[in-house]
This record gives sequence, structure tokens and C-alpha cells, in this order.
Amino acid sequence: MSLFLSRIGRFSARHRFIVTGIWLVLFAALIGAFAIGSTRDKPEAAAQTASSSTAASETLDRLATEFPSMGGAQDPAADSLQLVFEAPAGSSVNDPSISAVITDTLFDAAKLPGVAAVTNPLDPAAPYISSDGSVAVATLSYGGLGDTADKEADYAAALDLQESATGDVRVELGGNLLETQAPEAGIGEAVGVIAALLVLVLTFGSLLAAGANLLVAAFGVGLGTVGILTYGAFFPMGDNTLILAAMLGLAVGIDYSLFILSRFRSELRDGRNVEDAVARSVGTAGTAVVFAGLTVIVALVGLVVVDMRAITEMGVAAAVAVAISVLIALTLLPVLMRTLGRRALPRRERHLRETARLADEPARRGFLASWARTVVKHPVLAVVAGVVVLVVVALPTLSMKTAYNVPGGTDPESTERAAYNLVLDEFGGVQSPLIVLAEGTDIARDAAATAEELSSLDGVQSVTPGQIADSGDAVMYTVIPTGSPIDDDTIDLVSAIRDDTSLSGVTLEVTGEAAIYIDEAAALNQALIKYVIVIAVLSLVLLTVMFRSLLIPIVATLGYLLSLLASFGGSVAVFQWGWLDAIIPAPQGDPMLSLLPILLVGVLFGLAMDYQVFLVSRIQEMHSKGMTPKEAVVAGFSKSAPVLVAAGTIMTVVFAGFASSTMAIAASIAFGLVVGVLADVFIVRLVLMPAVLSLLGKAAWWLPAWLDRIIPRLDIEGHALDAHDAESPARTPDRELVDA
Repeated sequence: MSLFLSRIGRFSARHRFIVTGIWLVLFAALIGAFAIGSTRDKPEAAAQTASSSTAASETLDRLATEFPSMGGAQDPAADSLQLVFEAPAGSSVNDPSISAVITDTLFDAAKLPGVAAVTNPLDPAAPYISSDGSVAVATLSYGGLGDTADKEADYAAALDLQESATGDVRVELGGNLLETQAPEAGIGEAVGVIAALLVLVLTFGSLLAAGANLLVAAFGVGLGTVGILTYGAFFPMGDNTLILAAMLGLAVGIDYSLFILSRFRSELRDGRNVEDAVARSVGTAGTAVVFAGLTVIVALVGLVVVDMRAITEMGVAAAVAVAISVLIALTLLPVLMRTLGRRALPRRERHLRETARLADEPARRGFLASWARTVVKHPVLAVVAGVVVLVVVALPTLSMKTAYNVPGGTDPESTERAAYNLVLDEFGGVQSPLIVLAEGTDIARDAAATAEELSSLDGVQSVTPGQIADSGDAVMYTVIPTGSPIDDDTIDLVSAIRDDTSLSGVTLEVTGEAAIYIDEAAALNQALIKYVIVIAVLSLVLLTVMFRSLLIPIVATLGYLLSLLASFGGSVAVFQWGWLDAIIPAPQGDPMLSLLPILLVGVLFGLAMDYQVFLVSRIQEMHSKGMTPKEAVVAGFSKSAPVLVAAGTIMTVVFAGFASSTMAIAASIAFGLVVGVLADVFIVRLVLMPAVLSLLGKAAWWLPAWLDRIIPRLDIEGHALDAHDAESPARTPDRELVDA
């Protein structure tokens, strides 16, 4: 593979205008296709709530069969809001002064834009008042809502009404007319990119090299984003699909270009001419980039095992973004490297010929080289200290609670959540009812007994008398739980209904939005366990092929699992416990969204494999040249650690920029990745890995003979390139670039 990739790099360097033109034409074509697709009418994206085959979604299908009149019914709460009134302590909403305030507010609500009807909770014919008279609930029904802009204007008007309410009566606005959408780019993302540029400048000592690195990554993100948007213009796609693709595409785009560009500079210092340095860097570092990129892609595409459309879309879109980053690093980056030539080096090194030894001396005397020697000298202490730090950070994982959807909105401080909680406290789970389908040959006769049995279960507040199907074999009940869908009592109630066998010949199933969310959360938790197992096995297999070793893959996989748990722990401490509420603007204090752990598993696995490949491949290269295991660790670490530190720092600042988002899902994903990257780069790869390799010695590179014969050889060290160079005429440095 190294020889094939080196030829790609040489071709790109020799035919710069052709390669650049192809990419620009592709970009322009995607923009044109997006413009055409944006003018077309396309169906709405499918609902995400029943995307997997859960018991609740299957029951919903049977419910539509037994009660066909409900098949086309829409959720009545979809185009409605609630005004929730709470009287002062010791008062009632029926008191004349308070009822007058409520009546005036409802009069103003009827004049809001888009409102078609307003219910009066004080109407004796249809009251909606709590048993103690402290809370009243009115419903604002909207008719014929327009596009997103109209919905935003209508919702803003309703918020203005709620905020302008005066007097002793508390008024909260429940519900939301707006769907969750991907956040717009903010100052945090821009700061993250600027910080990444500064890290690149410090790493390369050259603004031109840093700019080229960032330019290639930005072009890749732009191309991937336009491609995904173009697909979305023709086919339904979730609003959050771009979040992970943009975040990961930018981060790996910078990293992959960094690895290849760093090797290019090293080859220039070795005395190679520019074209040969391009070919050599793409053939060696490019091989590691391809392997690392494919690993990330496989991990992301592997999200299909979760069997949920929203997560599958995010995983596939991110995989496409990573694939584009790899292709651009192998083809477009060589164009810029050939154009920069020796200007990719710091100015003081551009006139030097064979400066490899001089270039290596600072690394050997620098902090990272000293760090490597210290870790190798005290490996047991390094392992113990690193593991203790990771375990401490991971401890909050023990209290992690997940939910597929947070009822009442994701912001605990919002009026939407306040309204939801007021209704929940006074009326139970009326906002999230359970729909129970009872089936049996004599179910019509046993309908009353079934209702009585349901009422006797723990966690049930009330049961609405059942509606009998036309077939006479099914009855539908509406069960109001005492708690919200994320309460343990409600979750236990759903299981209790399904497991209830006290009525002979009657089977009970549960559906409804609350039950669907409960089932989806349970399915995601089960999928998480399966996905972690798949990822762990994949890690062992890929790293065994990569390094031709049995022990290194085991150590690397265990290190990845520790960094993953640290990521979970940090996310729980911040977004569930609210430890950084004053710093991170996204809402905190809710259970973790169920999809977050799965996304972190896939993305951090890909990144961990990146770091493992770029670190250990250099150590393996030194060992293959005859160094002792400890010498190889120090030498390989000294060469790769500076780039690895830069890559980890870049990832951290880029993800930290996204963590500043006000959208909970974007911020939680980004923050989890920040913790995971810090743990994996600066503890697992820079502490645990060299320490364990030092302890293992030659055993680290042991592979059974029978396994050595059957697994393929990837040649990351570039042995094929060495053989090819030995057979080719010697090349001299480019005269025209010496004085650049």
C-alpha cells in the first residue's frame, strides 16, 4: 500500500492543476445540485420516535389496525401550547381577583397570531383545575401553521404574552411550536478554529505550513457539508445530522493533514527533494492515515447496529466527512506541499541540506524526550498513576442516567419545563399518557375487570374506560401515570402492565409517546453494550493486523475503554450534575440523552485508533531498525509525541468550541469528546502506552508463527519504498527551491 500511495502523492504533486481542478469542479457541482434540490418539494423527514422495532412501536401498528379511525390522527399537542396559571399560596384560581387575571390573559391570548382557539379552564362545563384549586391549564390551539419563520414568530408572540403577565398569578407557557434544529455556528467554533491555527503555527514554526494544513481541512469540511446538504435537499434527513459530521470532519481533517505534512517536513530535512518528500510522506504517513481513517469510518458506519434512523444518519454522514478528509489529505495536500516546497520548513532550515540529525537533536533533548525516558525508567509508577487518574474521572459514570427524550424540553430553567412540572405535580402524567391495548377473545366482556386491574397497579393515577374495537377482540385504555416518562415508577409501570397475567386470556401491551421513548431508551442501552463489544473485538483485530502483535492490541483496547469511561464520567459530572453550569451555556441538570454514550463509543474509538497508530507505528519503525525495546520506545516517542500532542490539542480546542453551543445535544457530544481526547492522548497514549511497552519488552511484538503467516502485511514503515528507492536513480534536492 505504501508504494501505491506514494505514487498517488507523486502524481498529485506533478499534476497540481488537474488535481485542484477536479476537486473544485466537484465542489461546484455539489453546490449546483444543492441549489436545484433546494427548490424542490420533498417529503418531511420521518419521525424519529418509532424508528426501531420496539414493543411500543409494534403495538402502535396493531393499534392502527384495530382502530383504523386513529390511523391518520395527528398528535393534538403538536400545534398547541398551554398557559398554566398558578394561584398564590393559600389562594384559588376561582377567587374573583385571580380569575379576572386569568380571563384577561386568555382574552389577550385569543388575539395572538396563529391562534385558532383558546380553552377556558374556569368554564364549569369543561374545567381544567387541580383538585386543590391552585393550578388551571388553558390550551392555545394553532391552525394552519406556516413555515419555520412563521412558527418562530408565533411562538415568540406567545412568549411575550407569558413574560408580560403581571400580578400575583404565576403564568408559564407549556409546549413548543418549534422543532429542535442544529445550532448556527457561534463564536466558540470560530475561537476553536483560531486556536487550532495557533497550535499549528507553534508546531510547524511556519505560518505557511499551518495555513496550508488548515486550508485543506476547511476545504474538506466545506465539501462534506455541501455534499450532505445536497443529499438532504433530495431526500428526508434529520436536522441534527450535520452536527457530528462538521465537528469530526474538521478535527480529523486537521489531524490527518498534520501527520502527513509533518512527515513531509521530516523528509525534506533528510535531504530529499520536494517531489520525493511528497511521495515518501504520502506513502508512509499516508498509509497510517488511510488505516486510521478506515477505522473511524468502520466505527461510525457500525452505528447501524443501533437500528435507529437518527443515529444511523449521523454516523453515515460523519463517515462520509471522514472519508473526504482522507481523500483530500492524500491528493489535495500533496498539491500544496509541492507548491510550498521548502517554505514548509521554518525559515532558518530552508537553506540546509541534510539536517535530519540536527533536527532530531532538539527532540532528543526536549521535554517530551525527557518525559519518555522518565516513563520508561519508572513504568510501574506511570501505569498506576495514569490508571488512578482515569478511574477517578470515570467514577461519575456509576450514577449515569439516560433518557431518550427529556419531557418538558431540555432546559430546566425554561418556562416550558416550569409549565410541564406544574401540570405534572397537580395532574400526574396527563401530558404523557400510556395507551394500553388489551387483546383477547372475550375482552369486551372483561373490559371493566381489565380497567380495574390496571387501576390497581403501582404508579397509576387514573384509567380512562376502554374503547372497544370493531372486531370485539381488542380494547384500548388510556392510563395516566403518576410520574413523568423518565421516572423509574413510570418505567416500572410499563413493564408491570406487559408482565401482568392476572386476567386469564387477556394480553396487555403498551404504546404511546411515553412508552415509545421508554422502549427506545432501553433499546439504546442494550445496543450500547452490543456496540462496545463489537468495537472492542474490532479494535483487537485491526491492531493485530496493524502491528503484528497480540499484546499491544489488548493494551490499546483497555486504554481506549478507560478513556471512554472517563468521557462518560466527565459528561455526567457536567451535564447531569451541572458542575460547569456557569461556563457552558447549554442547559444542564437533565439525564444524559441515550444516544450520547453510543456516539462517544464510536467516535472515540476512531480517534483512539488514530493516536495509537501514529504513536506506536513510529515505535515499531524504530524497533524494526534494530533498537532495543526501551530505546525504540524513547526514539519513536520522541519523533511522534510532538505531532500527537499537537493533534490532541487541536482536537481539544476544536471540540471545546463546539461545546460552547447553546444546544444540549451538540454541547454534550463535544464536551464528551473533549474529555475523551484529553484522557486518550495525554494519559493513555503518552503515559500508559510507553510505560506498558517498556514493561513488556520484546514480548510486546510477539506473534504466533501461524498467525504471522495468515495476516496481511501493511508496510507502514515504508520498506517497499526503501526497496524502490534502492532500485531507482538517486534524486537530488530541487535547485529551484533552495533559495525559497
